[in-house]
Amino acid sequence: LCLLKCPWPGICPSPGMNFSKNLPSDWQPPHCPSPKCPYHKPLPGGFPFKKRTPYTRKCDGRRIQRYACKTCGVTFSSQTFSTTYWLKKPELIKQVFMKIVGGMANRQIARDLQVKPATIDRLIDRLGRHCLLLHWSLLQGIPPPSEIVVDGFETFELSQYFPIHHHLAVEKGTDFFIYFTDSPLRRKGRMTKAQKIRRAELEEMFGPPDPQAIRKDMTHLLAVSLAGQTSAVVYSDDHMAYRRAIRDVACEITHQVTPSKAYRDWHNKLWEVNLLDLLIRHSSANHKRETIAWSKRRQCSAYRLAIFLVWRNYMKGRREKQRSSPTPAMTRGMFDRPLELDEVLFGRIFRTHVCLPKRWAEYYDRKVVTRALPINREHDLTYAR
Repeated sequence: LCLLKCPWPGICPSPGMNFSKNLPSDWQPPHCPSPKCPYHKPLPGGFPFKKRTPYTRKCDGRRIQRYACKTCGVTFSSQTFSTTYWLKKPELIKQVFMKIVGGMANRQIARDLQVKPATIDRLIDRLGRHCLLLHWSLLQGIPPPSEIVVDGFETFELSQYFPIHHHLAVEKGTDFFIYFTDSPLRRKGRMTKAQKIRRAELEEMFGPPDPQAIRKDMTHLLAVSLAGQTSAVVYSDDHMAYRRAIRDVACEITHQVTPSKAYRDWHNKLWEVNLLDLLIRHSSANHKRETIAWSKRRQCSAYRLAIFLVWRNYMKGRREKQRSSPTPAMTRGMFDRPLELDEVLFGRIFRTHVCLPKRWAEYYDRKVVTRALPINREHDLTYAR
C-alpha cells in the first residue's frame, strides 16, 4: 500500500479491503486497546491475550470475536480496531465522507440517507478526528518541505459578526496540503451604522478577539510545517502579520512576497494555495459564497477541513481534467497510487499512538470555543479515544 510506515500496525489493507468483512481467520489484535495497559503500544512480539465467546452484531448479524488482555484484564473485540466501532449503522460512514467532499451540507446528507441531522454531525466529528490522526501519522518519518506557500482562507462561524481565518500551508510544486490552523477575527469592511452598533454590543458581551491571533497562529503553522528544516523558502502575500510570524520561527526563512492583488493564474507564485482556496470553496458546503450552510462553530469547520485535507492529498488527482493525474501524496513520493476510501477508513487509529501538534490536539479534543455559544462540549469520552 504505502512506501512509508503503515498507520495500522499488524494489518496491511489492500485495495477495496474492508476491515470488518475481510479480516483473515488467523488475525490477532496488535495491542491492548486500554491506554493504561503496558501492552497498549504495539510491540514486535505482540501481547498476551485470550479469546472469549463471540457475539452477534445486531446491525448485520455477523459474528464478532471477543478477546481479553491477560495483563490488565480488559475485554474487547476485533470491532474495537475498526473505524466503525460502536456505530449502529456502520455503512453510513463511507457515504458521509464522500458527500462531505462532494459539497453537501449536513441536513442535505441527513435527508439523503434518511437519518437525523445529529447522526450526521456525530459522524463528521468522528471522521474529522480520524483524518487528523491519519494525516499526521503518515507524515511521520518523512522529510519536511523546503518550500511552502501559506495564506489565510477567510470565512466565519455562527454569523458574519464572527469571522475567522483558516491558515493554510501547501508544499510548493506538489500541491500537498500540509497543515492548517485558525484565528478568530474582528469584523471589518463596509458596514452600516446599525451593524457597527451590533458589533460593539457583541464585543461588549463576549470581548474582542485577540488582535495578535493571526501572528500567533501563523507562527505555529510555520513552525509545524517546517519542523526539522534549518532553512526554507516561504511564499505569501503582503499581509503584515506574516512578516512578524516569520521572524518568530526558529528557521532561516527566505520570504517571497506576492501582492494580493496580482492576477491569480498558474503563473502566480501563490498558485498552489490559490488553487486550494478554490477547491475548498467548490467542495465544502460551509464555505460556498452566499450559503446558508455555514459552520456554526469553527471547531466543526476544522473537522470538515481535515476530511477535505485527506481527500485532497491522498485520493484526488492534482489536475481535474488530466486522466490518471497523480495525487499530491504520489507527487511527494509517499504513495505509488491513489488511496481508495476503504483504505482511508480501514482501521481505527488510537489517539494515544499519535502525538498531534498543539492546535490539532485542541481540534481533536474539541477545545476550540465559539465565544457566542453558551455550551462548548469537549471530547472526553473514555471509550472513544
